[in-house]
Amino acid sequence: MKLHFFKVLMVFLFIATPINSSAGLQLEGSFTQSGLLYGHVEPGTQIFYGERQLKVSLDGDFILGFGRDATQQQTLTLVTPDGITQQHQIELKERQYNIQRINGISARMMAPNAEDLRRIQQEANLVAQARQQDSDLPHFKDNFSWPIIGRISGIYGSQRVFNGEPRRPHFGIDIAAPTGTPVKAPAGGIVTLAHQGMFFSGATLIIDHGHGLSSSFLHLAKILVQKGEKVSQGQTIATVGATGRVTGPHLDWRINWFDQRLDPALLVPPMPQKSISAAN
Repeated sequence: MKLHFFKVLMVFLFIATPINSSAGLQLEGSFTQSGLLYGHVEPGTQIFYGERQLKVSLDGDFILGFGRDATQQQTLTLVTPDGITQQHQIELKERQYNIQRINGISARMMAPNAEDLRRIQQEANLVAQARQQDSDLPHFKDNFSWPIIGRISGIYGSQRVFNGEPRRPHFGIDIAAPTGTPVKAPAGGIVTLAHQGMFFSGATLIIDHGHGLSSSFLHLAKILVQKGEKVSQGQTIATVGATGRVTGPHLDWRINWFDQRLDPALLVPPMPQKSISAAN
């Protein structure tokens, strides 16, 4: 298995020492709230996280993700090929999040009417369905790259205050860029959603990378791929826009492990600062 070694962007994020066990369990990645762990076990081992049985590749590879406010103590249950059950404790580092204030949002976006609410629920169901894919695709092991280069204008986890009203935390990373900037696939996968205009997120694209890991791209101007299409890392898949609930053109890039919302910044190296001025 190709294991990832991440360059840490912020001092409170860290890479812990791999965990080893008699079942051959190895874990690497970001041992923190909103982080992703890459694991390896003896082929044929079954792994359970709560009520979910994790997909394990023929080579023994698997992944495990944690949401923004995941508890710091986590448990994995392993059943070895010879039937021995083992439990392994994982300790996560707690994160601190900022408050981000955004003004200039339209009244309709702040208080959707009954028809809008029905539409919002329908669109949320489409997104949830796209993020529940548990495919055998191996691209969760790709070394992820930035989909665009630009100034980071919104970070993961920050609580958002729209027009002075506290709202839900932000679950992606915003990258400011001019409308029409090409958006490239950060890793390979298959398109599971290509929607031309959702209420909040505008033109929205979701790519399945395998084993429950997916990327979402919000507020796009144009989507250049179709549902069911295979994409490769670095392929141009869309262009930056200002659709949905936004105040200007940017890309909102999100990473999910099923319904767990992860921090994309933990999957990529630091934004290349020298390239930002050229990109804008």
